[in-house]
Amino acid sequence: MTTVPEGKPAPDTCPGEVGRMAMAGPSNLSDVRFLTVAEVATLMRVSKMTVYRLVHSGELNAVRVGRSFRVPERAVHDYLRDAFTDSA
Repeated sequence: MTTVPEGKPAPDTCPGEVGRMAMAGPSNLSDVRFLTVAEVATLMRVSKMTVYRLVHSGELNAVRVGRSFRVPERAVHDYLRDAFTDSA
């Protein structure tokens, strides 16, 4: 059993960490294309701050690499597909 310092979430419960992506992602990580926050912002036509908010809220899966985030391209497409609403 892994002990975690008080006040810190367990690694498998952190939003946007590898554990979450591994459950829903492809079996071979070499097939995953990772995007920077700036690339995601450009793709979605939103600000980088909006992307950071989505990552921190857990709405957009991401992997933390050092002090930056990398977002699997598939996660962006899944988010946009799920966020799409019919206007009629």
